[in-house]
Formats: sequence, C-alpha cells, structure tokens
Amino acid sequence: MDKITAAGINVTRHELLGRMQQTAALASAGSVEAAPTIAPANDLFGISEPVSFSGVLNEAINHVDAVQHSASARQQAIDMGLSDDLTGAMIESQKASVAFSAMMQVRNKLTTALDEVMNIPL
Repeated sequence: MDKITAAGINVTRHELLGRMQQTAALASAGSVEAAPTIAPANDLFGISEPVSFSGVLNEAINHVDAVQHSASARQQAIDMGLSDDLTGAMIESQKASVAFSAMMQVRNKLTTALDEVMNIPL
C-alpha cells in the first residue's frame, strides 16, 4: 500500500498527482523545456547585501533631488550670463519636472496602498 492510499486521498486527487509526476518526469527528461530560472538581482550585480525598499526609495529621491539641482544650476548659469546653452537648460528642466512628477505618483500610490492596508478588517 502506497502513502497516497494510506492517507485516504480520493481517486481524483491520485490521478492528478500522477499527471503532475508524469509532467515532472517529462520536464526532467528534457522532453518539455523547463522554464529558465531567474537569478535574484543581488546575484546578477554582485551585491552581497540585501536590497531594502527604503534604501531604493531614498536613492530615487536623492536622484530626483540631484536632477533638480542640476537643472537649477543650468538655469542660474543662463540667468547670470555664464552660459548660452538655453536648450540644455530647458531639457534639464523638463527632466527634473518629469522625475518630480513620477516621484509624486509613486508617493500617491504608496499613500493609497497604506490607506488600503490600514482599512483591512482584522
């Protein structure tokens, strides 16, 4: 008597388990291509420390801040007559605007998600 019948699993479940075992055997034999495994991002980039959500969020905020400061510096250089690169200053300004808008959308999504979590009945 095998473990499945000893445990009292009905015939339908037994047939399903048999099909799953058959599929697994075909996959391991190479008849069916197995899905490629995806390596964690830490392994791909040689990072040994775990990546935290707050760390990624802080890096994104710092990047947006740096882009805004760069745009501000270019605009100030144009205003003071130190540079005549008006096109570059406008492009930097637009980059800063898009980055800030994206950051605000992420903030709004996080706020909405937090509100939904807070409203989950326990």
